[in-house]
Amino acid sequence: MRPAYLFVSTASKYDCKIEVIKDDIRVDGKSVLDILTLGATQGTRVQLEATGVDAQQAISALEELVVAGFPITADSGDTSSG
Repeated sequence: MRPAYLFVSTASKYDCKIEVIKDDIRVDGKSVLDILTLGATQGTRVQLEATGVDAQQAISALEELVVAGFPITADSGDTSSG
């Protein structure tokens, strides 16, 4: 679940509306539950759509996160206690 959490954590930093599309399914990019319902595993192709004032910045940040393979950093906000 960590990649979904990192994706949503990054998406939530932006004011725009973000949607993730896989096949015929379109979900809220700021909802962990919605992201998990996509069932997107490594290598799955998805499309991102964002609308709003900071949409391009959001798409760029999310694309960077995905291309980097969802790296874990100290500031990722992961507060799970294992």
